[in-house]
Amino acid sequence: MNIGFIGTGNMGRILVEALIDGKAISPSSTLITNRTKSKAMLLKDKYKKLRVGNNAAEVAVESDLVFICVKPLDVYKILEEINPYLNEDKCVISITSPISTIQIEQKVTCSTARVIPSITNRALSGVSLITYGDHCNNVWKRKVENLFSKISVPVFIDEKITRVASDIVSCGPAFFSYLLQRFVVAAVKETEIDEETATILASEMIVGLGELIKQGHYTLPSLQEKVCVKGGITGEGIKVLEKEIGEVFEHVFQATHAKFDEDLEKVGLQFFNH
Repeated sequence: MNIGFIGTGNMGRILVEALIDGKAISPSSTLITNRTKSKAMLLKDKYKKLRVGNNAAEVAVESDLVFICVKPLDVYKILEEINPYLNEDKCVISITSPISTIQIEQKVTCSTARVIPSITNRALSGVSLITYGDHCNNVWKRKVENLFSKISVPVFIDEKITRVASDIVSCGPAFFSYLLQRFVVAAVKETEIDEETATILASEMIVGLGELIKQGHYTLPSLQEKVCVKGGITGEGIKVLEKEIGEVFEHVFQATHAKFDEDLEKVGLQFFNH
């Protein structure tokens, strides 16, 4: 199976690297292209047998499975560009959340899917969110699921929870990286610990926490109960968090959904006006 990637920016590159390192695809069967060719060449420097195409049309011609890894407002133009080179035996996957499978199916004559990856997939871990088009055939469903099971836990989602699922899976690593950085900064500010030591301790703590949850030793509530001994130091810290964190995460979801609605409107105008 020949795989094509249109767009090798941050997430496109992460996806290529994860799929190759996870043995899901081989460099020799993969064709990539990017508007800025130097970004594509950086990947070829890393994986020598990777092929670089001149444009999106070339990728569509030579690939059975085409990943579109560009910004939401660039997807429509790419679909128009590649549709003449697609057929019912091929499959197109978009990785951007504001583009629905219904919209993709309006523009192409092949199987379609939307897969929202996470930066955690680069470590062959975490979740990838999958939604299939109504006319995606079962052969492609099995192939897509098999690919992403090599680098993640594939989770199939309904369109109506696209944004919140993406907030948790795709945006979540950035949100919690920010919180962890603030944790480190506060430790350095309030005590005699140095930043390097605090960073090492915090990083290893979060990795260990992930393993505890992954291995099923504790649920989130039971883990907190185990550490938070009655009348102990952890409890005093939890009191501060309960008092000061307020509705910060409610506000986070409100903000991401508001931006998502803006993107949906802009994307919708493209598809509606054409």
